Amino acid sequence: MAEITTQQLAELLIGIARSQQAVVDAIDSSQAGFKMKYFSSVLHSVTKLRNMDYTATLQDLPARVLLQCQSRSGPDLAQVVQDLEAMLAEKKSPVGPATVPPAIARAISQPDAAAPVAPAAAFTPDDGIPFETTK
Repeated sequence: MAEITTQQLAELLIGIARSQQAVVDAIDSSQAGFKMKYFSSVLHSVTKLRNMDYTATLQDLPARVLLQCQSRSGPDLAQVVQDLEAMLAEKKSPVGPATVPPAIARAISQPDAAAPVAPAAAFTPDDGIPFETTK
């Protein structure tokens, strides 16, 4: 398998963002004001640009490139390459139990789907219904 360079990855991200921008433009042309009223505010929230203490991650980069597509000049390939190289060069510590997000920890701790599961106890009318039903 061929190895992809950061230049190629940046070009791919820009291409994907441009196709997403085409979809946004199509929606905006059929429903005037969509882009400015709804889409821009949500996209700014996703990119986390307003949070000054936040360090950009690879997960944020596609949304940031899409946000750049919103401008007249479009995304700058050299800047995207520079951002990718900086993000990929960062040394991340291995993920330990304390750094695992709660949703992933729950998924890991749940029993395997292939494992046999004991049948649930059958419902009996005497279990007590918290409310009355009408007939």
